[in-house]
Amino acid sequence: MRRPITSGSISPTGGIACILLGGVFLTVNDATMKWLTGSYPVGEIVALRALFAFLPIAFFAWRAGGWRSLRVRHVRAQNARALLFVASSFLWVSGLTYLPLADSMAATFTGPIMITALAPLLLGETVGWRRWTAVTVGFGGVLLMIQPTGEGPHLAMLLPLVSVMGGVGRDIITRRIAATESSVGTLAFTTAAACLIGLLTLPFGWVLPGARDWLLLALSGILVGAAHFLYIEALRLAEAIIVMPFKYFNMIWAIALGFAIWGDLPDRWMIGGTVLVVLSGLYIMHRETSRRRGTRHVRRRGRLPGSRFSLATVIRRKRGTNP
Repeated sequence: MRRPITSGSISPTGGIACILLGGVFLTVNDATMKWLTGSYPVGEIVALRALFAFLPIAFFAWRAGGWRSLRVRHVRAQNARALLFVASSFLWVSGLTYLPLADSMAATFTGPIMITALAPLLLGETVGWRRWTAVTVGFGGVLLMIQPTGEGPHLAMLLPLVSVMGGVGRDIITRRIAATESSVGTLAFTTAAACLIGLLTLPFGWVLPGARDWLLLALSGILVGAAHFLYIEALRLAEAIIVMPFKYFNMIWAIALGFAIWGDLPDRWMIGGTVLVVLSGLYIMHRETSRRRGTRHVRRRGRLPGSRFSLATVIRRKRGTNP
């Protein structure tokens, strides 16, 4: 479903509700994946989950106008996005094998930090000292979560962290093709890639699921498809700065499910690192919003603050041309 990119919020309350419900769906999906990793290979889990994800995708395509909504125009970009998504999925599910659910969830909060750090290279953006300071603080939080001493299982945190890096690349590509590609078409293309690449692992020891595990795989696929739809709706209904901080509630759901199912609780290092990463991410979002509002204000007035010349006049004079 192609959604127009608008400024302002249509329904902040609706957007927040979508992001919270989508977070619950994704966290339950991750708990389901973690439960299954003890019995099935990662490739099998990724492939079968993707297969069942076509159930909600079919519904969204029907609502968007049928098969035509699945058409994609930028095949090369879609291929790159799909490969990043599949690699990220394999790393993420592998991380769930070794880590408590809440620890893996904490790694997802590094997304804003990674986007900011990569912005000069990938997006050509200028990052000021305040945001670089936030990136440094967030990186310190990551070190606390990993505890890079060579002791204990926390080096497995590298799996979800690298997975998040793949997710950042995927999101950057998504932003660049959003104006011409439908959401359901992009989701279907990526899901098909995950299913096909997962099937390539079939000769490496797949296990036939029992009846209960087939239901869990079906539940996981449906939850993933529904969650991504809700996240898309959240960003349509409200500005990102309003809804994205509510993704941090996913940590609450992850701690609750991890304790209820496996008796896991994050240690003091994980909690401390997560707090630093969350604060860093919130500050980066705040600075980005302030910067964009300032840019819109200058463009709307058409003049530089405190100047009697128009912005266009200043640009012409810098180029050495006359009005």
